[in-house]
This record gives sequence, structure tokens and C-alpha cells, in this order.
Amino acid sequence: MSDCVFCKIASKEAPAEIIHETERVISFLDINPINFGHTLVIPKGHFKKFHEIPDEINQELIIVLSKVTKAITEALEPHGYNIFTNNGRFAGQAIMHCHFHIVPRYFNDGLKFRPTSKSYKKNEMKQFGDLIREKLKN
Repeated sequence: MSDCVFCKIASKEAPAEIIHETERVISFLDINPINFGHTLVIPKGHFKKFHEIPDEINQELIIVLSKVTKAITEALEPHGYNIFTNNGRFAGQAIMHCHFHIVPRYFNDGLKFRPTSKSYKKNEMKQFGDLIREKLKN
């Protein structure tokens, strides 16, 4: 048996307020919501980071993410919403099972998502682009 709480939720060994479920994806309310209705969408299989999830599961994950987001916006009528995932401890991932957050947003809810940004120096943008594009060839 896994020690991962999300694996336990996916296998129904731990309780959760389940919102939607398919063969390979499950969504449920976050027990520590940023705003009420804050929902998590996860693959049922244990994958620590987004890029480790096989394409066919990611396709299902994105479809469920979209369907649940639509339901949240229709049910709760937020002013907007954030969808995000944290990958790795330095990115803020607390549970090492890939998960997406859908957070309904409201005017003056106090949540800020825009940290101070950086600026590329001359030619740096192209250099970073080249590094990333090179890996896409593989």
C-alpha cells in the first residue's frame, strides 16, 4: 500500500469529496482551499511530476480539467479562476503526486499570483529558446 494520500484517495482508501472521476483521472475538493470550490485534478496512477505522465493519460487529464473547470464556473460563478500545478519542492509541491489546482477567483480575494518578473538581456531570449527547441527535436 502506498503512503501517498492522493493514491489512497484514488483507490478509495482515504475519504475525499469527489467531484468527477474517469478510468484514469479523479478530481476532488482540496481540504485546505484557497477559495471554496478549490478542486484538485489528479491522475489515478502515481506520477510525481507532470512531464512523467504518459500522453494518453495527459489527454484524459486535460479533458477532465476542462470539464470540471466549466462545472465550477457555472456552479459558483467566480470572477475568474486559476489553473496551476507545482512540480518539485522548489516549485511549491507539497504532495509528490502530480496534481492540478482549479481555484475559483473573486474580486478582492487577496490572492496574488504575479511575482516580480525578470528581463532578458540582449540575445538571451533567443539563447533560451534555442536550448528548449533543441530538446524538442529528441
